[in-house]
Amino acid sequence: MQTTHVASAAGVAKRTSVRYSILLMIFLITTFNYADRATLSVTGSAMRGEFGFDAIKMGYIFSAFSWAYVLSQLPAGWLLDRFGARRVYAASIFLWSLFTLLQSAIGLAGSAAAAVVTLFVLRFLMGAAESPAFPANAKVVASWFPTAERGTASAIFNSAQYFAAVVFTPLMAWVTHRFGWHQVYIMMGVAGLLLALTWLKVMKNPADHPRVNKAELDHIEQGGGVITAKKSAFPSATAEPRSTASWSLVRQLLGNRMLLGVYLAQYCINVLTYFFLTWFPIYLVQARGMTILQAGLIASLPAICGFTGGVLGGVISDGLIRRGFSLTVARKLPIVCGMLLSSCIIGCNYVSTDWIVVALMSLAFFGKGIGALGWAVVADTSPKEAIGLSGSIFNMFGNVAGIVTPIVIGYLVATSGGSFNGALVFVGINALLTVFSYLVIVKDIKRVELRPVAQ
Repeated sequence: MQTTHVASAAGVAKRTSVRYSILLMIFLITTFNYADRATLSVTGSAMRGEFGFDAIKMGYIFSAFSWAYVLSQLPAGWLLDRFGARRVYAASIFLWSLFTLLQSAIGLAGSAAAAVVTLFVLRFLMGAAESPAFPANAKVVASWFPTAERGTASAIFNSAQYFAAVVFTPLMAWVTHRFGWHQVYIMMGVAGLLLALTWLKVMKNPADHPRVNKAELDHIEQGGGVITAKKSAFPSATAEPRSTASWSLVRQLLGNRMLLGVYLAQYCINVLTYFFLTWFPIYLVQARGMTILQAGLIASLPAICGFTGGVLGGVISDGLIRRGFSLTVARKLPIVCGMLLSSCIIGCNYVSTDWIVVALMSLAFFGKGIGALGWAVVADTSPKEAIGLSGSIFNMFGNVAGIVTPIVIGYLVATSGGSFNGALVFVGINALLTVFSYLVIVKDIKRVELRPVAQ
């Protein structure tokens, strides 16, 4: 018995861990992804002063990204299933970074009205370019990680949104304060172009990666990883599933009650995300009387809590699986508890002390981080033939919130004389709707088997 245990431990020790370097790469890319989305929320106050945006106009500009992001999800999913994450993701990073860089020059448009239109168009194009990012992340995690590690892996790349706020929100606020808002877009755009080249060099499929040994490949595949390879070095690797993306597949995915509940829940979760990405720094400046620099620093505190909660949620979920709990319980429990905690954001309306407001916001985003396991659920449940497509539909539903949230909050703020009370109630209610969706609509969490599609 002891000899067997030692031999097993030795076998584990020889297994390579290339999947963690791949996870680090998608974490860094996702950090830049969210930092680029948040540039306008940090520079928005300075740009409003220069170009004269009002709250409603600002809400529409904020939403420009998500209009394109949502409309591009299905084509992005098809491209990912057809051409793979490596090439599509590289093109995505390059293009969104280019459009970020170009936003530094909107003042060259001439009039303030032309600058508004130019900014809207560039944010729109940036949204289209970023559309493959999260479905690509889900596809990479499904390929590189077994089921018992997938919750943590998905939580880590998803928590990059908070890490971006921790690192880049104060940095961009300082750059805006010290050098002007133009330099923020130049800095982020150039860094992203370099990141696209790095991704092309680093990323490969598990069975094609020169540093992956057979022990790691078997660990991934036998644990439920969806191995994809065109030229497998190991006989155990399965062939890459043939892409069958079509409207028939879309109808099957949307007709599945479990998946539909997961998609709807992601919309509600993303209401919190987009409040944080768009209006939160402006809330701190306008409703709480902080400077841009102060708002940038304060905004990093809830982000730290969100990052901590995000990683913890994945660890808790995978820990429950290893202890013998069902996949359904392991995924639902952190999501429900986390989103119940997030609803405390409404409490900000009933306190006047700034540190209590920041504490409540931090608690809300800690809960949101714990509950943000949607991408793990997508990797667990999507049909093997259409992981990219299913992830894109999930992301499309989720990012409708990016259209609705900034506009609704813009109107709520404008029609209430600058008060954010209604906006915070709107955000809190969506946290509770997430709980309803997972408890009432989503039943057992399991991988969907597609019906044959006529070719």
